[in-house]
Amino acid sequence: MHILVCVKQTPKSDNVKIDPATGCLIRSGSESAINPFDEYALEEAVTLKEQEGGRVSVITMGPPQAQQVLRDSIARGADEVYQLGDRALAGSDTWSTSYALAKGIEKINGLSPVDLIICGKQTNDSDTGHIGPQISAWLNLPNAAFVKKVIRVSKKSIVVERLTEDGSEVLELPFPCVLSVVKEINKPRVRSVKGRLAAKKATIVTWNADDIQADKTMLGIANCPTKVVKSFTPKHENTATIVEGNNGKEKGTKLVALLKENHFI
Repeated sequence: MHILVCVKQTPKSDNVKIDPATGCLIRSGSESAINPFDEYALEEAVTLKEQEGGRVSVITMGPPQAQQVLRDSIARGADEVYQLGDRALAGSDTWSTSYALAKGIEKINGLSPVDLIICGKQTNDSDTGHIGPQISAWLNLPNAAFVKKVIRVSKKSIVVERLTEDGSEVLELPFPCVLSVVKEINKPRVRSVKGRLAAKKATIVTWNADDIQADKTMLGIANCPTKVVKSFTPKHENTATIVEGNNGKEKGTKLVALLKENHFI
C-alpha cells in the first residue's frame, strides 16, 4: 500500500504578518513548523502502513526552508519525501497550489502507483480546507473530507467515518482516493531517536514546474483566479460598560436602569 501525505510549512506562532501589497504571508524571520492539521494526516498514514504494510511518501510545496517539514516527516515515520520548489509557484492560491500538488502526485504515481492520498483538514495560515477536495478534483478521484476515523481497509477500498453538520456518516471509497482528516482521528506520536537520525540522512527529491510538467500559466500569484484585495489586522476595542454597586441588588437595579435607558427593555 502506497500512501501519500500532503504537508505544508506554516508559521509556528499566531503572530502572523501579511504583506499589505500582495496579501501573502511574510515568512522571513518567523519560526515555522509542520502545519498542525498535517501532523494527524501523517500519523494516520504511518499507522496504516504499520497495520497494512507498504510505505508512506510525503510531498510539500514551498521554498528551500520547507525542507524542514520534510525531514520532520521522516522523523515521524515517512519513508520518502518530495519538494516542489520553484519561483514560478510563489504566491499561489489554493487553486494553483492544488494543481501543482496534483501534478507532483501524478509524477510520483508514475514512479510507484499511489493508493491513498491524505491531507490535513486545513492549514493554520489560511483555514480554507480546499486543498484535499481540490486535489481530488484535479485527479478525478473519490474524496472524503472531515474524516474522523478509519474503520476498515481492504485491498480495493477504505471505509471511513466523516463528520457532517448534523452528525457523521460512514463512506466506502475505492482506491485510489483522497482523504482530509480532522484532529479527532488520532494522537500524533513523539519523534523517535531512530527517526531523528534518519531525518538527518534523508534524501529530499526536489522538482520544479518543468519536472512535474505543470502549465506555468496556472501557477503563481500572477495567474491565481482569486486575488487578495485588502488585508488588515482587525482592531479590538473594549466597549463593555461595567455596572458598579455595593451589592448584587444595587448592581441589578442599575443594570435594569441602563438597559431601559438604551431601549433594550
